[in-house]
Amino acid sequence: MPIRNRRAAALPAKLSRSWLLINAAKQEDFAPGLASEADSVIFDLEASVPDDGKDAARAAVLEALNGGMTAWVRISPTSSPHWEDDVAALSKAGGLRGVMLAETERPEQVTYTAMRLRAGTPVIALVESALGVENATQVASAPGTFRLAFGTNDFRKDVGVSADPMALAYARSRLVIASRVGGLPGAIDGPTPPDADEDAVAAACAVTASMGMTGKLSLNRGQVDAVNLGLSPSEDELNWARELITAHESGASIGDGSYLPRLARAQKIASLADSYGLWNA
Repeated sequence: MPIRNRRAAALPAKLSRSWLLINAAKQEDFAPGLASEADSVIFDLEASVPDDGKDAARAAVLEALNGGMTAWVRISPTSSPHWEDDVAALSKAGGLRGVMLAETERPEQVTYTAMRLRAGTPVIALVESALGVENATQVASAPGTFRLAFGTNDFRKDVGVSADPMALAYARSRLVIASRVGGLPGAIDGPTPPDADEDAVAAACAVTASMGMTGKLSLNRGQVDAVNLGLSPSEDELNWARELITAHESGASIGDGSYLPRLARAQKIASLADSYGLWNA
């Protein structure tokens, strides 16, 4: 059985930048996805799989997670008849890292899902509608919620807005602020089109980072490296942090009142660099 990418497997999910969605009906894609540089991998039992393929895909996911693989799983919304089967099966999955709950709109949907899974299983609330955005703070504060994610494509269909960053800025900001209020890690942004080139992914990640989001969904494992790079501290930030921490450790004077906040920022960048393996990249 393939071994999960060791760096990614050791990375806490609260720090995951790239979240690679893999069609659960394509079992041949499981191992390559898990061997990729994606920080987190999600087997998708929801949007990728038609209704008549749910049972077979769910069985394939269960076989993989009980056979040595570890991954997240996107499950059907609580309003779907497939939700019950998803949570019943995954409650017995040994390698389950957590679930992503599709079409989350209310806090009780997260809590009810968490209650049906093994105790402590984290739930990512995928917000995909106007109602979900409106209730984002309550969802973020619900027992069981681990992170918020933004389903940009379905949100656009629900609200009728374009993909322009300005059109989606309000919703992104709501998820970022709700995450902060709920004491959660940074929100996860929606994916770029699977055929987007490296420059397009980099531009999209710049928007994601500028909005305060710290993760991004991906539909193509060929985009994972670009997502990781785009949501990591830059080379300039790494050099600045290294210089400030080195000066501090050598006994440099504190200086003005901005010193301690700058030092805290440098230490945070250094911690992320260690977690992402960036110092020697």
